[in-house]
Amino acid sequence: MKEENIMCGILALDSDEFTLDTFNKSLWKISDRGPDMTRSVYYHQRTFGFDRLAIMDLSPKGMQPFENAGVMLVCNGEIYNFRALKKIVSDFPYKSGSDCEVLIPLYQKFGLDVMCKYLDAEFAFALYDTKTKKFMAARDPMGIRPLFYGYTKGEHKFAVASEAKALFDLCDDILPFPPGHYYDGEKFVCYNDLSDVKLMNDDSIETIATELRERLVAGVKKRLQADAPVGYLLSGGLDSSLVCSIGQKITDHPIRTFAIGMETDPIDLKYAKQVADYLGTEHTEVIMTKEDVLNALREVIYHLETWDITTIRASIGMYILCHYIHKNTDIKVIMTGEVSDELFGYKYTDFAPTPEAFQEESKKRIKELYMYDVLRADRCISANALEGRVPFADLRFVDYAMSINPDKKMNHYNKGKYLLRHAFEGLDYLPDDILFREKAAFSDAVGHSMVDYLKEYAEEKYTEEDVLKAKEKYPYGTPFTKESLLYRDIFEEFYPDSSKWIKDFWMPNKTWEHCDVNDPSARFLDNYGDSGK
Repeated sequence: MKEENIMCGILALDSDEFTLDTFNKSLWKISDRGPDMTRSVYYHQRTFGFDRLAIMDLSPKGMQPFENAGVMLVCNGEIYNFRALKKIVSDFPYKSGSDCEVLIPLYQKFGLDVMCKYLDAEFAFALYDTKTKKFMAARDPMGIRPLFYGYTKGEHKFAVASEAKALFDLCDDILPFPPGHYYDGEKFVCYNDLSDVKLMNDDSIETIATELRERLVAGVKKRLQADAPVGYLLSGGLDSSLVCSIGQKITDHPIRTFAIGMETDPIDLKYAKQVADYLGTEHTEVIMTKEDVLNALREVIYHLETWDITTIRASIGMYILCHYIHKNTDIKVIMTGEVSDELFGYKYTDFAPTPEAFQEESKKRIKELYMYDVLRADRCISANALEGRVPFADLRFVDYAMSINPDKKMNHYNKGKYLLRHAFEGLDYLPDDILFREKAAFSDAVGHSMVDYLKEYAEEKYTEEDVLKAKEKYPYGTPFTKESLLYRDIFEEFYPDSSKWIKDFWMPNKTWEHCDVNDPSARFLDNYGDSGK
C-alpha cells in the first residue's frame, strides 16, 4: 500500500441545514488549498467537505472524508509519527496509505484527549462519532495548520473550516480555533500549551548547542519523509539558511532553493546566492517590481484574512515567490524558516530588561504566532496549491528551546540568536560569515523600496484627517498610519466586522526602553545597525 500525504482544505458542520450546493460554494472558496479533488457528503445529519492536494499516490483511496464503524473524519494534516502509531492500532482495516487515516483507530481506542497527545504532527481535523453523537475538532499545538470555528446561521451549530472565508456565508461568530486545543462536542480543552514550560533546564552552552542541533536536524529530516518534489525558501538569513543547509546534508542531490527581491534594492538576493553557492543548490532568483507589489496587495489580504501591517508586508514577497514556484515548477512541498525569532529573540528582544521579561515575551509570541508569521507562511504557500513545512516548529525542538534558561538566550554575546548560531558553528553547515551575519527583517530584506512603495500608495489615497477619524471607524485594532488604514479598508471589504480574528498589531514590546516605535519594521530600532546592508 502506497503511503499518501495530503495538503488540503476542510469544512465541516455539526448540521445539515444547508444544501450541498450552498455548502460546496463555501468549500470552493478554499479550493486553492486542495485543487486535485473535492468531495462533500452528509453523514448522520452532519456535513463534511474536503479539498485535496495529493502529495503522494494520486489514487482515490486516500481521499477524505474517512469513515469507519460510525466515525467520520476530515483532517488537514501531516502526522510525522503515523508509522509508529499504526503499530499501536495495527488491527484496524486501513483502506489507504494516508498518514491521517490512523486518527480514526487512535480515537476509537483511546478517545480524543489521548489521541491528540499521541500526535507528533501539524494538523487540524473535525470528527463525528455516531455512538456519542458528538462533533469534535482539534488543532496542533503551534497552529501550523489553520482552523476557524463558528456557529451556523440557522441552527447555531458548531462548524469548522481551514480558513474563515469558507465559514463566512454559513456561520456567525467566526473566530480562530485556538492552537493546542480540542473541542469535545461541548467545550474547548487545552491539551498542549507550548508556551507553558513545565521544567526549566540550566544546561551548559555546549549541551544546549548539541540538543538544538540534533533536534533541528531531526525536525528537517522527518519533514522530508514525503515522496514529493520539495523546494526551500531561502532569504540568506540565519533561519532559512540553516534549514537549507540541513536539507542539503540529508539529500543526495542538489536541493532547489528560491529567493525573491525587488528589482532596485534587494538585500536578500546577494546573501541567498552566497548560501546557495556554498551549499551547491539548484537556485532560482525571482525579481519583483513596484507594479507586482501593488497588484498583489488585495489578493494577499484576501488570502491572509488579516489587517496586521507586519504580516501583510512580509507576505507580499513570499506570496509572489510561491506563485512563481507553483506556475513554473513541479514542487508541491515548501520548507521555510518561521518560528525561530519567537524562540530565540528578534532585534527588539535585545532590549528585554530581564530574563523573566524575555521569557514572558517569548511565551506571548509563541501563543500568538498562529495569527502572524505562521498564518503568513500557511496562506502564502497554500494559496498557491503548495504545502508548507516548518522545522523550527517541531514539537521536540520547541519544547527544548522554550525550556532553556532565558538568561542564556538574552544577547550577552553581542550577537542575536547566539545559541542557535553556535549550535552549527564549525561543523560545515554554513561558513561563519553567513552563520553569524545579522539578518534584515524579511519585508525590508526583499528591498526597502517595497515598503516605501506601499507607504507612497497609501499616502496618495488618504489624508491625515482620515487617520484621525479611524478611531471612530475602527474602534478595535485602530489603524494609526495611512498604510495601516489602507490594509484595514481592504480587509473590511472582504471580511466586514471580522477584525477580532487578529488580536493586535504585531509590534515590538512598547513598554521596553528603545522599543516605543510606530513602525513594526526592525529598521526603526536603534540596534538595527548593519542588518539591512
